[in-house]
Amino acid sequence: MRLLLFNKPYGVLTRFSPQEDRPTLADHLQAPDFHPAGRLDHDSEGLLLLTDDGRLQARITDPRHAVEKVYWAQVEGTIDRDALGRLEHGVLLKDGITRPARARALDPAPALWSRDPPIRHRAAIPTAWLELAIREGRNRQVRRMTAAVGLPTLRLVRAQIGPFSVEGLAPGVAREATPLELDRFIARLQGASGGPANGRSAARPPGPVRSSGADRPSTRRPGPGPRR
Repeated sequence: MRLLLFNKPYGVLTRFSPQEDRPTLADHLQAPDFHPAGRLDHDSEGLLLLTDDGRLQARITDPRHAVEKVYWAQVEGTIDRDALGRLEHGVLLKDGITRPARARALDPAPALWSRDPPIRHRAAIPTAWLELAIREGRNRQVRRMTAAVGLPTLRLVRAQIGPFSVEGLAPGVAREATPLELDRFIARLQGASGGPANGRSAARPPGPVRSSGADRPSTRRPGPGPRR
């Protein structure tokens, strides 16, 4: 049982199968036995988990286990207390009210890598950064939530999944979770579900992760992880 942490660049599809007009995970990773544990839209960036174990994949994506995902969203407009309160208590979307979440303004903005292409700036309209932590995974949920409170998302970065952070990973670079990190994560999932653990029979050292054009340690740092 192994787990990869990958910083998905903007525009990359969360799939390995070829796509004529867009890049996929196969353009960045040589990991044929791994499958994404969840999705990240092509126009979103940041942390994606991949595993070679189907049971672990199901546990990560199952909403009963309530794995928290932290997003940093650059939004159009000014963030006020009313918008934060609505995001935290639940926003009515077409598919129902969202679960309670954690939301706060980020000031200063997080230190991130440059996006290619950059977002379109309009001098007359202010932008701000918002941190939103959710425990569900509806289609394009964060974008729909911010739009519902009058703050359209311009750029979206997933900064954290459970205990794992995108910190230290440049776009297009992956690393493997250590045996200790993986064991603690499995125990955390077990505690959330109240069921038996799908434990590993023996710890194994992380194997190599090959990233196209980036199979050496990254020298770029996107900045600090989510601040509590």
